[in-house]
Amino acid sequence: MAANSHDHGRLPAAFLRPGSSSFMDFLTEHAPERLPNNRGLPPVEGPLEAVHGTTIVAASFAGGVVLAGDRRATMGNVIATKDMEKVFPADEFSAVGIAGTAGIAVELVKLFQLELEHFEKVEGEVLSLEGKANRLAAMIRGNLGMAMQGLAVVPLFAGYDLDRDRGRIFSYDVAGGRTEEQGFASVGSGSVFARGSLKKLHRADLTEEQIVTVVVQALYDAADDDSATGGPDLVRRIYPIVMVITEDGIRRLTQEEISEVARAVHEGRLQLPNGPQAPIV
Repeated sequence: MAANSHDHGRLPAAFLRPGSSSFMDFLTEHAPERLPNNRGLPPVEGPLEAVHGTTIVAASFAGGVVLAGDRRATMGNVIATKDMEKVFPADEFSAVGIAGTAGIAVELVKLFQLELEHFEKVEGEVLSLEGKANRLAAMIRGNLGMAMQGLAVVPLFAGYDLDRDRGRIFSYDVAGGRTEEQGFASVGSGSVFARGSLKKLHRADLTEEQIVTVVVQALYDAADDDSATGGPDLVRRIYPIVMVITEDGIRRLTQEEISEVARAVHEGRLQLPNGPQAPIV
């Protein structure tokens, strides 16, 4: 973006003109080369080695919704990092968890945060939860070219809908297709195992404390059967990241809070390695 050559030290002229409430539209008009989907990729021969994030889970309860993710990132069969952060606040009432190519996913989340903040500053009000979900879908759709080359991003979006007074969960495919999930959802390589666990344990009448335990149980089950998903690391004190979103806003559980839940789940697994058992009928 060209600087204002007539008055050095001031913002470029593009910042001073009224325009769209979308930050993505602003970038597309004034600095399209900065958008991830507009960057050219070198030709790739053979499998592409990149750091990948894995399992993200979400579950709703009477007072809102919980979004959580494990901490492992892998590159092929190698554990690239044990303490990656995959769950981020999008704004005051929503959060997004990422699975897929880590570098692209983190960049997409930062752009999404800017998109929501830009809208709020321009319009003077918060975008509806439905609108936030649609904006994220458009951004994922814009990454389709990279996804086709193996750099896919598959987020899970959750937030508290102030208009409907309840928590809502949205999942996406790599082409930006959006689906609202009922009750719970999971994405990533361990999502099949996490979903089975959530299906067994989730109930609409659970409290906030109980639903946090449920998502940690689901991540534990995912780590049990998927090598790319990390379980609670009691030795290194690395635990899942858990965000709770209610009508009061978003809150990340403290290290002390989540360690207490993770240790309780681990103690339970010493007695029942397969986890809590649901009644047959």
